[in-house]
Amino acid sequence: MLFTAEQAAVILQLRPSWLRRKAAARAVPCRFVGKHLRFARGDLETIAEMSAQKPRRSS
Repeated sequence: MLFTAEQAAVILQLRPSWLRRKAAARAVPCRFVGKHLRFARGDLETIAEMSAQKPRRSS
């Protein structure tokens, strides 16, 4: 199943504009169906992992 930027943004709890901007810069995994930007389930999982905050180390 493929998702639009708007659908993917809802799932990832991100702004669609941020997701489209990152996709245009090829900073996140995505695919184009013709000229339409789409995200596969695996793309969303990768983006979620990329955007997860890493725990801070205490000093």
